[in-house]
Amino acid sequence: MSKGRVVLVSCRAGDPAGHDYASRAHAGTRLAELLGYAYAGNYREESGTGTDRAGHAYFVPDETLVLRDADRLGVHSHVDLFGGVAPHAFVATKAISHGVVSPEARVPAGWSYAVAPLIDDVVLYGFTTFDRADARAAARHVLSRGRARLKRVVGVGGAGQTVVADADEFEQALAAVDDDELETQGVVVEQHLEEVVTYSVGQLCVGDHRIAYYGTQRTVCNHRGHRVYGGSDLVVVRGGEDLLRRAEMPDAVRTALARAHRYDAAIAREFPHLFASRRNYDVACGRDADDRIHIGVLEQSWRFGGASPAEIAALNAFERDAGLRLVLASTHEVYGDVEPPPAAAVSFRGIDPGVGQITKYCTVEAHGHPA
Repeated sequence: MSKGRVVLVSCRAGDPAGHDYASRAHAGTRLAELLGYAYAGNYREESGTGTDRAGHAYFVPDETLVLRDADRLGVHSHVDLFGGVAPHAFVATKAISHGVVSPEARVPAGWSYAVAPLIDDVVLYGFTTFDRADARAAARHVLSRGRARLKRVVGVGGAGQTVVADADEFEQALAAVDDDELETQGVVVEQHLEEVVTYSVGQLCVGDHRIAYYGTQRTVCNHRGHRVYGGSDLVVVRGGEDLLRRAEMPDAVRTALARAHRYDAAIAREFPHLFASRRNYDVACGRDADDRIHIGVLEQSWRFGGASPAEIAALNAFERDAGLRLVLASTHEVYGDVEPPPAAAVSFRGIDPGVGQITKYCTVEAHGHPA
């Protein structure tokens, strides 16, 4: 008999036939194997699926949970879920990466003015706003340094972002955000960089298994001709971040790792009730309008994300081979029907109702050989 169950929790509205759900379901089965649990599928509150009556429940939500929802599910620490729990919804989004434009700016309940001074030198120049007048003021500041990027805080994979060159373009982009979204979720106005490389750095703890990693993201063209997230290539070590720091890596990556660590520590200090088993940070490296290089944390991810299939594949590889210390794990999201490599783990290959034909798979290699 299994020690518990792995259960999916869907916070976002979506089609169960979609590629995001399929990826999470595939990951759920692999997490169950890793933990020695049964895979129970979707959580159903009315029937008690995933509750203590079935042993320990390990939840895999599609969003960072807020405390009230975590309490309802019985999620009390990082050992209970793949992802994290935040005290307020805004803490789990891009909104927390920047301060507000003035002391008088509109903010949500629970906002901390202490975070911005702690992370100001590890993020890109920008502001979080919850009001149209504040957003316009933020745009004036950012546009004075070059092009700006308006970011809807809950967008993933590069979605919900618009690059603007002047106040008129900004006004058009802002008009697409309705009042309710602006006031409850906010938007970020941030400097735009050219020739950007986006690094991913993070760590993950599942049961007794722990990994840390760094890597780079790829972009691809979707069926609408937009550049979107296309996968990640990760260097993964068995153990924690202290072991990762000993690995050889480019100077820019080491800087990205240090800035993500500072960001993580600042958020943990100001929001002590936050906990997470997955801590992933996107860090951009690019050039501004004056050709100066900037490296800054874009956002955090304390939830199942695009790189998660690779993270879980690495965990499974380490579990199978006790001698492994480092693996190369990659995720691929290809818009079209492609034949994955023979050793790949395929999480979706078909037609998604929202994005069309897409193929998603991951691979793991140790010293150049499939693991």
